[in-house]
Amino acid sequence: MNYLPPAAPEASEYPLGYPMDSQPKKTTVGVRVQKFFWALRKFWWVPLLTLVICIGACLIQFMNTPPMFASYARLWETEKFNLPGGAAFIDDPDTYFGTLKEVLRSDSLKHNALQLMRLASPNVPTTDLEGKEFDVQINVVQANKSAVFLVEADSPNPAFTPAYLNALMAAYREYKRTIRKEVSGDTLASIAGQVKRLEGDLKASQDALAEAEMTNNYVVLQQENQIAGDYLARLKTQLADCQLQIRLLEAVGQKKTDYSKGGTNDVVSLVASLHESSIGSPAPTESDLAQREIQMLKLQRERLSKYLRPAHPRIVKLDEDIAHSQHLLETYHQQTEQQLASDRQAYQLRIAGLNNSIKEWEDKVSKDNVLIAGIGRLRMKVARDQAYYDRLSELLQTVDISRNIDQETLEVLEPASTATRSWKSFKTNLLQSAFGGLGLGLGLIFLISLRDDRITSLVEVSENISDNVVGQVPDIRRLKSKSPLMILEKNDDRHMYIESFRSLRSALFYLSKEPEPPKLILITSGVPNEGKSTISANLARVLALGGSRVLLVDGDLRKGHLHDLMGLRAKPGLTELLLRPDEFDRIVQTNSFENLSFIACGTLTQNSAELFLGSAFNDLLARVREQYDYVIIDSSPVFATDDAATIAPKVDGTLFVVRSHFSRSGMIKAALEMLYRRQAKVLGLVINRVDSANRSYYYYKYDSYYSPAADTPAQE
Repeated sequence: MNYLPPAAPEASEYPLGYPMDSQPKKTTVGVRVQKFFWALRKFWWVPLLTLVICIGACLIQFMNTPPMFASYARLWETEKFNLPGGAAFIDDPDTYFGTLKEVLRSDSLKHNALQLMRLASPNVPTTDLEGKEFDVQINVVQANKSAVFLVEADSPNPAFTPAYLNALMAAYREYKRTIRKEVSGDTLASIAGQVKRLEGDLKASQDALAEAEMTNNYVVLQQENQIAGDYLARLKTQLADCQLQIRLLEAVGQKKTDYSKGGTNDVVSLVASLHESSIGSPAPTESDLAQREIQMLKLQRERLSKYLRPAHPRIVKLDEDIAHSQHLLETYHQQTEQQLASDRQAYQLRIAGLNNSIKEWEDKVSKDNVLIAGIGRLRMKVARDQAYYDRLSELLQTVDISRNIDQETLEVLEPASTATRSWKSFKTNLLQSAFGGLGLGLGLIFLISLRDDRITSLVEVSENISDNVVGQVPDIRRLKSKSPLMILEKNDDRHMYIESFRSLRSALFYLSKEPEPPKLILITSGVPNEGKSTISANLARVLALGGSRVLLVDGDLRKGHLHDLMGLRAKPGLTELLLRPDEFDRIVQTNSFENLSFIACGTLTQNSAELFLGSAFNDLLARVREQYDYVIIDSSPVFATDDAATIAPKVDGTLFVVRSHFSRSGMIKAALEMLYRRQAKVLGLVINRVDSANRSYYYYKYDSYYSPAADTPAQE
């Protein structure tokens, strides 16, 4: 009967996220550094080679370059003599050192120095055998917190170097003097031109001022202007008084109107007081007397009216007297109104006269002020031109005096020393070559590590592929570098190695959500040499050590070699079993390990894919599922043949083996994607040959837990 493969897993059951999560994750800095140091351990000879090449090139250049000779001298920035009020050249301290260095290196100063040198030392050559001037290098260093400068000259001729350095310092000092004289001469000429121009302007201003004062008689004009101003102020005061009197008269008229409507007689007193204050004549008193008489008569009538009748002769007489007095008061009011009109007319005439006088005097004062202001501006201009002229004349005299005083402060503290062989350039080039060689080599290593996508640790697998790693097998040192690794034995002393497979065995019990752990387990890899056969054999033995009935099948029918690791025969094997299923008991080998059965690959064949697709292989899987607790099938790599992708959908789960520092992340992703497209259920990844010295590997490093010690108390 044919064995049906399990149904395709749902997308949510994909532990590695394929093919949905196909975007690569960004590798952390720690992983990059780790890959860099791994590449450095592997390709350590690259930096050494680049270092040797660069140093060799430096030595070749040194051998082919003429020797250089160095001479040293010292310059001293001496103290400056301060002349009070004198003009002095000022150097910027922030740029003085840089300026000195560049000027000493300039071509113009080199030309001047060579001319001085030919005059001072005609016997010293200035050109080589080919007639070219010696190449000289100048370096300037300022001593710390001082005004002393160390000047170094390097050239290929030992006699030329000190002579040129002395000539250079002399040329610099002479060049600086020349520049200062040119600068001071230009400044002096500019100031002299300004003084001459100001002298003409000052004379013109003084002439204009004198002419204005003589034409307008300035002293008399000032006195007349002051008198006119005082008189104008008095006129304006009188005008204000008259305007106030007019407003008071208008107020009295309003009071008079109120009185005619039944008001009191206070307006009479107000008019009298106003007339007395403004005109100066005494106010009439008849109104006051009449008013008091009316009040007295009214009081007397009011008192008698309590006892006498209105028709009584005395009451009648009092009424007649009151009427007579009121008639007299009205007559006086009429006279007062006439007086107010007359006064108002007089004040209006007086105001008109004052306005005419004020306008006349204001015109006169305004004209005088214009003349006085013009003369004042002329005087201010003369004073300003005079001050500017005096200042420039003083500055002209100061610059003229300072120009003839030597202000050069840079002196030669020590002349040029005897030229000696200079190794500075060689040392600098050698150091640069060494650092350049190391840098180039390390850069190449960095580029190698940057482009290297081989996995190095669990962290890198989790970041670039997935975090579903079911086991890590450490790298075990072999007696010979290319000798095969021995598989596990019962009392194997490689505790770290055997514990990693025990951990993988425990992980298989809890990988699936099903009640029963997977029985039929395929072990494959992406490419050859990743250690899947060793993983298969050791996992089968560890499962057998746990008491399970285990069958190990070599499913690589093209290059199977599990029989060599197990020390068993290669034939007959799986190839013969698929062709003759009745010979199962004869083909299965059980003499290698307790609880462990083994089916070798048998005769190698090129049509293994057809055998795995046939019904005989499905029947075999169904049979071994019933007969054994676990069946471990070692298959060929995914990218080597199609066998693994054909077997994977028929088993309960697949373990994918990757090798540290060997398997590439892109290849792993492609292989896993191929398995998922074949509806395979990938249980997880097993990382083989992990560097146990890696910081990300923490497991099974404590040897004391695996060394029995008799009569030793237990320690936590």
